Parts: sequence; C-alpha cells; structure tokens
Amino acid sequence: MPADAERWRVTVDRAVCVGSGLCAATAPGAFHLDEARRSHPVEEETPASEAVLEAAESCPVEAITIRSAEGVVFPPEE
Repeated sequence: MPADAERWRVTVDRAVCVGSGLCAATAPGAFHLDEARRSHPVEEETPASEAVLEAAESCPVEAITIRSAEGVVFPPEE
C-alpha cells in the first residue's frame, strides 16, 4: 500500500484515451470524463492511493501515467 504522505503527479494522455470510464469508476475522486469522454485527473497532484493505481492499471490503453518524487510509479519501466 502506498504511503499516505506520498503525493503522485497523475497525467492522462488524451490522444490515447478511449473514454472507457474505468478510471472514473475505479477512482471517482481522482478522475472525471469531459464532454468528449476523455479522462482528466481531478487534481494535478493527488495523495498516493490503491484506487488511483488500480485505475491506471485497469486503463485498457495505458493512457494514465503516475509519477512520484522518486520516479515513474506506473506504467512500470520495461
């Protein structure tokens, strides 16, 4: 489980996003869909949470990137 004090910078690649809505359903406080059904983070920085990580992992096109002060949290580097 991520540390409560840790902050993540969350970005969504809107050119890749297909608007499935899984992120907004999984972490509704962290993501929302606009009129074009493209995802946006609610805030540029958010507390680290399992829900945000799960939302990124469940994105069918891996449009979500999560970064911490230490580096990329998701997607994992290959």
